[in-house]
This record gives sequence, structure tokens and C-alpha cells, in this order.
Amino acid sequence: METTVLVVGGGATGAGVARDLAMRGVDVTLVERGRFAGGTSGRSHGLLHSGARYAVDDPEGAEDCLVENRLLKEIAPHCVTDTGGYFLQVTGDDPDYFDRKREACEAIGIETAVIDIETARREEPDLADGVERVLEVPDAVVHPTRLTAANAADAREHGARLLPETEVRDVVRDGERVVGAVVDDGSGERPIDAEHVVNATGAWAGQLGELAGVEIEMAPTSGVMVAVEFEGLDTVLNRARPAADGDIVVPHDEQVVLGTTSVDVEDPDEFSTDDAEIGRTFEECSAMLAGLDRDRIDRVYWGVRPLYTEDRERYEGRQISRGFYLLDHDARDGIDGLTTIVGGKLTTYRRMAEAVSDHVADRLGVEEPSRTAETPLVGHDDPGRIDALVREFGASNPADEDVVSRE
Repeated sequence: METTVLVVGGGATGAGVARDLAMRGVDVTLVERGRFAGGTSGRSHGLLHSGARYAVDDPEGAEDCLVENRLLKEIAPHCVTDTGGYFLQVTGDDPDYFDRKREACEAIGIETAVIDIETARREEPDLADGVERVLEVPDAVVHPTRLTAANAADAREHGARLLPETEVRDVVRDGERVVGAVVDDGSGERPIDAEHVVNATGAWAGQLGELAGVEIEMAPTSGVMVAVEFEGLDTVLNRARPAADGDIVVPHDEQVVLGTTSVDVEDPDEFSTDDAEIGRTFEECSAMLAGLDRDRIDRVYWGVRPLYTEDRERYEGRQISRGFYLLDHDARDGIDGLTTIVGGKLTTYRRMAEAVSDHVADRLGVEEPSRTAETPLVGHDDPGRIDALVREFGASNPADEDVVSRE
């Protein structure tokens, strides 16, 4: 098989890259070793950040989130539930941090409102007794399986080839240039010749880098999510304190997803999971939301963040930036024909995909600009279609399996 660009990794970012390049008229092939969104994307908590979470410590990253939050609500309404969000100061929390959060949001342009506790309780009667102050922000919920399926299907409609259940066994080089890969779809190995390869494998980027002979300094961390049967919450809840375990509650139709923890791991495929993380997350989230019942836990799953740092000895876990990094391996390692995208958040997947696609298009001499910011995703005008696409791709994942229709 021959293709102009081979994109490896079928999460939201990889599917987004395939869509962006295909819309520019580039011949694209997208390969994913499992099912689409089966890695980090489909094992996230599904919070569509407004930027408020990062406003104090990473205002630039917060601005990116704000822009993408607004864009996704426009281009992917069938993948987003516009819930709004609260940042909650709970008894014992630093009130100065609440004020810094509000000021930082306002400086960036994130719309906020401090609402009195009586009003907040009328809107959300199950707020815990210890909640003292409430900051309203434009957070929302994104359903990552739907989002990834929509991007993959859109890429296909623009001519891209989709090869799920296809694992890259080797990256092929001709001297100092990557010229393709050897893949296996279960029926045997075969080569794919490519002018450019995009490594969009997230937490697994270092492993693909090894196949190409380059070192990528990944620093993945795992985090637990706990899905609990709970009706009546309509707003994302965040704890108004520096990022810590158990500080997010994401509402679904008849459940809430509690998250999350942060534990350094070496191998994103093999890492220990500690039941103590479940208990800690449940306890911390109960300080924001009353009525959570351990007997009503529906599922527990861990995801792995694709964090990247060039100084892992100095930075670890929550100290590592949630920003994204585009690695140009020609400039960085002297290996042409390979680009890696690492870091980032589900909220900023489209911006990450555009950055990679701009870089690759420039390398290929493609002058057509990105149009993903203004072009609605497949299914936006037919919400029922998106779950049919999810079923077609076999892309049921724990992040939103309670929401996605399997009929």
C-alpha cells in the first residue's frame, strides 16, 4: 500500500489529523492497533475544559482551552453536552485561591460569575453541606468516543483510509528518512509506503519512536475514573484548589464520573492499579456532591495521560505541563519524514491536529489551509447518526459507554 501521510494512532488527535489533512486533499491512511478511541481518549473523564482549571498556573494553556471549548460547541454539538461548570470552595479550602481563580479567569476572558450558595443549591440540590462558595464557568461535557468516531468518519468522507485493528510492527527508514511502516492487521505483516509518518500514539509515542530510532521522553501518568449511578446532577463540578486527587465530577445522563488520580507509570500498557485510588477519589468527590453511594458504582477504569517532559528528573506527575508539543524529528534528531505530537488534552485535540497538519502540509508543499475550525463534524445535523458510526467502528469505550447508544 502507498499513501502520502500515514497517521499512527486512532484517538481524537490522530483522527483529527487524518481529517484535517484529508480536507486539504492529502492522501491519508490512519492506522490504530485496536479500536478507535480505545486508548487515552476513550478512558478520559470527558470534561470539556473552559480553561478555568489551568487559569492560575498556565494562562496560555487556559486560553487554548477556552478557544477550543467554544469551537467544539459549534462544530460538534452532537458530541458535547453544554452543562456549564462550578468551581466549589469547600470547608477547609483556601479562600484566597478561590479569588485568584476568579481573577485569573477574568484576565483571560473566561466568563465567570460568583453565585450565592442558595442559588447554587436551587440549581444543584445535591451539593455537599461543606460547599461555601461557587464560581460559575463555561465548562461542558464531551463524549470522546462520539468525537473520535465523528473525526474518523469525516476523514473517510474526504478520502482517508481507516485501518483499525492494525498494529505498527516496524517503522521503515531509508538512511536518515522515514519512508513508511510495516503493519499487521491479524492476517500477516505488510508494508505501507509513506512520504510522511505522524506519530499520534499519545502515551505510546516513545514506543513508536523506538521503532524509528528516535528517543521521545514520555512521562505518562495513570488516573482512575469511577462511574457511579446518580441522577440529577446537570453541572460539572470542580474543586477550587490546586489540582489534586478527586477534584472533578462530570455528569452524564444517569451517572456521574468521578476523577481522578495521578500516578507515574513506566509502561502505558502494564501498570499497577490500586483500589486505594478508588476510595480516595470517591471520598474527595463526596466533599462536593452529597448522596454518592459506593454500592452504586457502575464501572471503574484507569486512563494514561500522554505527558511529555525533557527533564523527568526535575518534573513529575502534576508538575508536568498539560500543554502539547510538536516534535519535528528532522530538526530535532536528523530524521526526516516523521513528526510526533505529544501532551495536550482532549479539549485541545483539534488545535493539536491543526498544528501537526500545518507542519506536515508545509513539508509536502501543500498550500491548502486548515478548515477544521469552521467546518462542522460529520453528524452535526443528524445526532442519531453518530452512535451508528460508533457501532460501525466497534468503538465502545468506558469513558462514555453509558451514554452512547448501542441499539
